[in-house]
Amino acid sequence: QVHLVESGGGLVQAGGSLGLSCAASARTFGNYAMAWFRQASGKEREFLAGIDVSSTIPLYADSVKGRFTISRAKNTVYLQMNSLKPEDTAVYYCAADPSYYGSSEMEYEYWGQGTQVTVSS
Repeated sequence: QVHLVESGGGLVQAGGSLGLSCAASARTFGNYAMAWFRQASGKEREFLAGIDVSSTIPLYADSVKGRFTISRAKNTVYLQMNSLKPEDTAVYYCAADPSYYGSSEMEYEYWGQGTQVTVSS
């Protein structure tokens, strides 16, 4: 069982930066692939970035490539968000899975509760 807790959300102006963290409770966290998703109001949840166990093959959605960076250390996964836009406003979730690594929301077994990010214009 893995318990995930996101933090770092908040209000930021367009063009600004924000860093999110996701702390995992599992002692075997290092064996889980991790990912960040977001869900804007009235829209489906979308994949943003993923990082594998060895942190060597990060994945990014085209919408955030070059602006967002995913990383992991110890029992935490991070999402650094730069050049934020109002359309980045959403609830951001981290996800974990011991056997799947990719962009499919349905494949990730464990989810955090989400943290709100609001980008003002």
